Amino acid sequence: MSYGHWGKGLRVNLTTGEISTEPLDDLFLRRYFGGWGFISYYLLKELPAGVDPLGPDNLLVYATGPLTGQPLAGGGRHMIGAKSPLTGGYAASEAGGFFGAELKRAGWDLILIEGKSPEPVYLWIKDDQVELRPATHLWGLETADVQEQIREELGDRAIRVSQCGPAGERLVRIANVMHDATRAAGRTGLGAVMGSKNFKGVAVRGSQRPETADPDTVREMGRWFRDHFEETNSLVFATVGTPRMVRVNNEAGGLPTRNFQQGVFDGFEAIAGDTMNDKIVMERDTCYGCPVRCKWVVKVDNERFQVDPKYGGPEYETLGALGACTGVSDLEAVAYGNQLCNANGLDTIGTGVTIAFAMECFERGLISLEETGGIDLRFGNADAMITMIQQIVAREGFGKLLGEGSKRAAEAIGGDALQYAIQIKGQEVAMHDPRVKYAHGIGIATSPTGADHVHSIHDSGYQTDGGIHELKPLGVLEPLPFDDLSTAKMQMTRRALLWRVQNNLTGLCGFLAWTPQQLSDLLTAITGWNTSVMEIFTAAERAYNMAKAFNAREGFGFEDDMIHPRFTEALPEGAVAGKTFTMDEFRTALETYYRLMGWDQASGAPTRSKLEDLDVAWVADEIDAP
Repeated sequence: MSYGHWGKGLRVNLTTGEISTEPLDDLFLRRYFGGWGFISYYLLKELPAGVDPLGPDNLLVYATGPLTGQPLAGGGRHMIGAKSPLTGGYAASEAGGFFGAELKRAGWDLILIEGKSPEPVYLWIKDDQVELRPATHLWGLETADVQEQIREELGDRAIRVSQCGPAGERLVRIANVMHDATRAAGRTGLGAVMGSKNFKGVAVRGSQRPETADPDTVREMGRWFRDHFEETNSLVFATVGTPRMVRVNNEAGGLPTRNFQQGVFDGFEAIAGDTMNDKIVMERDTCYGCPVRCKWVVKVDNERFQVDPKYGGPEYETLGALGACTGVSDLEAVAYGNQLCNANGLDTIGTGVTIAFAMECFERGLISLEETGGIDLRFGNADAMITMIQQIVAREGFGKLLGEGSKRAAEAIGGDALQYAIQIKGQEVAMHDPRVKYAHGIGIATSPTGADHVHSIHDSGYQTDGGIHELKPLGVLEPLPFDDLSTAKMQMTRRALLWRVQNNLTGLCGFLAWTPQQLSDLLTAITGWNTSVMEIFTAAERAYNMAKAFNAREGFGFEDDMIHPRFTEALPEGAVAGKTFTMDEFRTALETYYRLMGWDQASGAPTRSKLEDLDVAWVADEIDAP
């Protein structure tokens, strides 16, 4: 008997309307765990190489983990994957909130969406009752309105909705998938995959809970975290949330400013977390089962902007991307930009960094008022930033090009524009500058999803013995400085990064400070497996290597794992002014990292021996690994 999982998923063919049950046996569940493990398996097994990400043959996967739906902090997360229309490679993004728990409580571990519907539809799941329903009347509506209409239509206020917004419907490549209008699976363009399938989303209501092997221990550990999280690193998220990082990164000299040209923003005080808290925050929000309450809900109501609390509030990444990165210090404009993105299903990171790219191109003379339609697209112009978001959503004006993402936009503009598109594999870099944490650059450069900060190492925090406390069970025993790219640092990077990837399998939120041993104990109590830190680490390594293998099959290689050249340019001011790594130093570190990871430099793929060691030799056959 499966514990923590149901042992079944849904398979939905949008072309034919057929809905069937996908059996998941115990061996599959233990080998692949959930999340990225499930997603990587199905993408490799079912997608032919070279499939069009926006064509009907792409596969959209909703996946839960063994923690999802359990009555404890971290029980709300789920993962979504496909082939990315933004990068052309592996796509996966995660979201918190309540949708994942509701899907699990409805009795399902995953959903496989294939084909393309002739007309817009959404999937309605109420426990074992599953049907496709018309969504033409929902097409074009903002996300909160869609959720409201679905709840009224089905007569249940507790229904949870996952959906693409109007941006996804119009195939904007930086479109995301929204949940409850406030929680985004933000990266890799998954909203456009949904739009390409005429698939509005999933509405779900569950009344079950997956059985656990040791429910008393699960409850006891849940209560422990509820009562003691303030004694852990989770306290900082409960008290000052992610917006605190505006001030922290500015002081460190690494707040991405004016398209990563600077690391210190003169206007940072105006968008800092404490300013936000004083001026526009009205309450705090949380996710399923979580006592931390790290989400800030904002409200603005004046002649310029009306920001509705139903769309939540900007996190650090949004404050950075729509604020400092574009040179905008108008907090209310940033909050309104966040609302536009959430209401229409846009990735705030990709949107902000792409607009910042366009601003640099404008200031350098690569584009003019003629190309922008008369918009003065200079850094600091809040009205221009807002207008560009609106144009991206509508696929109108200059925003139609920017909605393709910065890399495609740069290729279309020509000249030196690609130098100013701060992206890796086509995905824009998030609000963490590798010049203040060198190994983070390795992590974002090699990520299968393109630049992604969530599962990268943040090595500025690993410079003290206390900072590496969570890594000691993984064999990392000595702290190292942030500006180190040695072999020892690459080994630290490998272990720290792969442990972060387990969040994308188990469903654990990265803000929850469970120790590796606590997580192992918790998974044992949930699943009944005699699991260990080593098994969890290996499962994460397996899923990560499968994602890497998928990219290799799609033609990605070693050179695609290089850092953007801008990060070899020293920052002009701040704590790390005048200091960075060279491209040769980065390449040497990358070669070392490849060797430690068991990846082949010539092909960019995991070696056959690595895949065999991870018990997925079939992947080596799939990609013809060396």
